[in-house]
Amino acid sequence: MRYGFTTGSCAAAAAKASAYMLLTGKEKRTITIDTPKGIPFDAVIEEITREEFRVSCAVRKDGGDDPDVTTGALIFAEVSLVGEESGFKGGKILIDGGLGVGRVTKAGLDQPVGNAAINHVPREMITKEVEEICELTDYHGKIRVVISVPHGEMLAEKTFNPKLGITGGISILGTTGIVEPMSSQALLETIRVELNVKKEGGQKAVAVTPGNYGQAFMKNAYQYDLDRSVKCSNFIGDVIDMASEAGFEEMLLTGHVGKLVKLSGGMMNTHSKEGDCRMELMMAAGIQAGISLKAAKDILTCVSTEEAVRILKEYGKVMETMEIIMDKACYYLNKRAAGRLHIECIMYANDFGELAKSKGAEKLLKKIKEVEV
Repeated sequence: MRYGFTTGSCAAAAAKASAYMLLTGKEKRTITIDTPKGIPFDAVIEEITREEFRVSCAVRKDGGDDPDVTTGALIFAEVSLVGEESGFKGGKILIDGGLGVGRVTKAGLDQPVGNAAINHVPREMITKEVEEICELTDYHGKIRVVISVPHGEMLAEKTFNPKLGITGGISILGTTGIVEPMSSQALLETIRVELNVKKEGGQKAVAVTPGNYGQAFMKNAYQYDLDRSVKCSNFIGDVIDMASEAGFEEMLLTGHVGKLVKLSGGMMNTHSKEGDCRMELMMAAGIQAGISLKAAKDILTCVSTEEAVRILKEYGKVMETMEIIMDKACYYLNKRAAGRLHIECIMYANDFGELAKSKGAEKLLKKIKEVEV
């Protein structure tokens, strides 16, 4: 599959091209930069605007075979000369965000509050590439680089930025400079960032859910909006590790039985490609709860956990079976946590509402809600 290049790589390439045109007076239609991954990026330069003391140009984002909402967006870099009268303090190159680049409003992110949401690796890439042009042209003055993304504010609505407290646009991201197709690493890093933001916001306990499945139930039963939870997708074990590393003391996991039943078998990644033992686990818990052989066979033929719960209900064994599943799930959750944090759990089904909850789950949810308000 074809890899792509990050917004950070695009910003660095555009900044290098603008700096070259500004300091040489020559137009540049292509430019090459080195990514931290070691793969060169040969960028095509678009939308060139040249003036005496500043130049602006853009590079179009290409996400390869793993595109995101920023694929196709133009990442602009405006490079200008800075005189001594500007009061510009610090190093030789000042990097800031313009239109369509987000601004950090919460602690715990890669950049401090007030800074443009241009992460440290893209900043290092921009600095390196612009300094290379300065050295090439023997320029020793100060330079200002402003990164902007037309329609970036609209694009950001489709990202995690609003939830993370990044306002006004997208983030300029990338640790390797490369977008690797089908990689789960970007999702895991996004989850880690969200956990850090909540921890920096003063929370000692965090609510986690695989997704918004069951949102209506949580809102009706507990007056809790799942959008306030950290979405862990299938990476429950990884999120336990990240939550403990972030310094959380407690974690509440809420989710649909279709995902959480797998935890009762010790599966910490609930993706179907990692295994599907839902019916076997529900059958085994049902047998332990006293269901008949016929009921056990019926459960094994089910294609959904909702259907399996319906069979348990017909035999009058929903509560007993779900309590067994919950006890086993909590055992494995806390085994993964290994004393680093304490975990409670709530499990539900769309058609049946709450199926089971651990002893301290409701109390922990109340504590989380009080802090979040």
